[in-house]
Amino acid sequence: MREDDLLSKANGIVIRMCEEIERLGFSQGKQPLYPDLAAAEFFSTRDPYSGEMTSESKWLGNDGSCAGEIKIHGDGSFYGEYDVLRPHPRNPEWFVECVVVWGKGELIKSEPRLIRSLDE
Repeated sequence: MREDDLLSKANGIVIRMCEEIERLGFSQGKQPLYPDLAAAEFFSTRDPYSGEMTSESKWLGNDGSCAGEIKIHGDGSFYGEYDVLRPHPRNPEWFVECVVVWGKGELIKSEPRLIRSLDE
């Protein structure tokens, strides 16, 4: 995949991640809640299952641990997740661990990964 196509695909995935975070009711002003593609590290790996090259991007947290990632496989399929790690803004029964995105080609699906809150 050409670098311009890869960046365009990654940008579309990041937009979907942001939309999912906003859909939950978080406000845009809280940083680093939203992934910033410019802050991601990019590299290539070989998919152990298919043997094809996979383009990866990762966001690192302040402590150097992975805070999010996107993997775009050679066949056009992709998977990504980005840590939210905050109480659900509308439902105190839930804690939002992360948002997850997956798909192939132009199809992008997303959902939050929720954990039952310890406060309830």
